Amino acid sequence: QVQLVESGGGLVQAGGSLRLSCAASGSIFSINGMGWYRQAPGKQRELVATITNGGSTNYADSVKVRFTISRDNAKNMVYLQTNSLKPEDTAVYYCHAYNNVRGYWGQGTQVTVSS
Repeated sequence: QVQLVESGGGLVQAGGSLRLSCAASGSIFSINGMGWYRQAPGKQRELVATITNGGSTNYADSVKVRFTISRDNAKNMVYLQTNSLKPEDTAVYYCHAYNNVRGYWGQGTQVTVSS
């Protein structure tokens, strides 16, 4: 089992920044990759960014250049630096991790961007 706990969400004005954090615990050795997803009201959950154990990253087109995913393996942490935030970035942001068997989700952290 893998447990994920997100933090760092909040209310920010358009153009602002937030740094989201995800703390992983449990069977961390089994994790192959981690990432961030988001879900806005009335919309499906969508991929924001992923990072593999080797450090390869992938981003949704809508956040490229503005968001940066990183991980600190020594601390079992994954981060999402969000810059130049837009009202359309408003959503619950979820941390995700996967191994060879299944994926795991955190409880989510709310990001609200005011115009």
